Amino acid sequence: MKTVFAAHGNIITSLGFTAAENFAAMEQSRSGIQKFSNSNFLPFPFFASLVDDGKLNDKCSDFRNSKNYTRLEKMFILSISDVVEKSGLDIKNANTLLIISTTKGNINLLEEENYGGFSEKRLLLSEMANEIAHYFGMKNLPLVLSNACISGVLAIITAQRLISSGQYENIIVSGGDLVSEFTLSGFNSFKALSDEPCKPYDAERKGITLGEGCGTLLLTSNEKLLNGNEKKIVVAGGSVSNDANHISGPSRTGEELALAVNNALKEANCENEIDFISAHGTATAFNDEMESKAFNFSGLQDVSLNSMKGFFGHTLGAAGVIESVVTLETMKQNVLLPSLGYKNLGVPMPLNIIKQRETKQINTSLKTASGFGGCNAAVVFKAL
Repeated sequence: MKTVFAAHGNIITSLGFTAAENFAAMEQSRSGIQKFSNSNFLPFPFFASLVDDGKLNDKCSDFRNSKNYTRLEKMFILSISDVVEKSGLDIKNANTLLIISTTKGNINLLEEENYGGFSEKRLLLSEMANEIAHYFGMKNLPLVLSNACISGVLAIITAQRLISSGQYENIIVSGGDLVSEFTLSGFNSFKALSDEPCKPYDAERKGITLGEGCGTLLLTSNEKLLNGNEKKIVVAGGSVSNDANHISGPSRTGEELALAVNNALKEANCENEIDFISAHGTATAFNDEMESKAFNFSGLQDVSLNSMKGFFGHTLGAAGVIESVVTLETMKQNVLLPSLGYKNLGVPMPLNIIKQRETKQINTSLKTASGFGGCNAAVVFKAL
């Protein structure tokens, strides 16, 4: 089995257009979440993390036929381009695959002001992915993974398995989703939206804050594509589970997330070596409770843990990739970031939630995600 390296990454959120910009803002405890009062999305004020359209269009001005791409496709192309440029990857090589993770894709095309200019086919996730792959002249058909909010972590696990088994040498994993009238009204319909910036795991949390963005991570078995000055990090293990508890509510026991975590740790051969957990932490009542139980089942209640949702909201199918790229920066710089918005424990089981920036040697990290339908995913990153 081939070793799979987590190489170069990019992040596009309200906090910046590169991984470095986002991480620098997070180190300063800056949040990209804002209050929006005059929007076509909802008839009342709401909090969200939105990518600035002006900056996005400026960044994409040099694209070939940029007007032929949707807002989300521009984010994907910009994010992937940054990773390709930094790595020197020959993206047209037959040994390279693109995996797209998303929950809703070009969902904003359903909104009246966006009807014109694009075919209805562009709403298909496959059509969107093909447009992105075609822009780069890739030889292989892209793979789309859409499994609720574990999509990004699942994409990384899938890429690791495809590379380790020798089917590809390089896989670009790119996750993206938008805040739209559809997503906001959907979460609002079951009263999950917070009327203030989200506070994962906190006793006074009121629910979710949505965000949008794109994250890209290059996984490869080719060490020549790594940055020689940085810590070498591999995808050491990953696992997925499902509790089938409810269409939107997670397991009440946490056993199923614990199963995915334990299997990932076993595969990575580091059951007792985790230095940091990047948890899902949506700030909804049931999700955060479930996670606290799961991490205790796995004996990880004392491991330093955060949720990144307080920085740029819940980016849905992009979250697993964006937060994994931040996790890799955390490991490279040996810096633990706070769980923004957290003050007092509001979950039934103990957790070691990070309250302020810390420096610590970080050699192993666990990234988890959970989503609608009871799906759970866990991936382990390990420094060599």
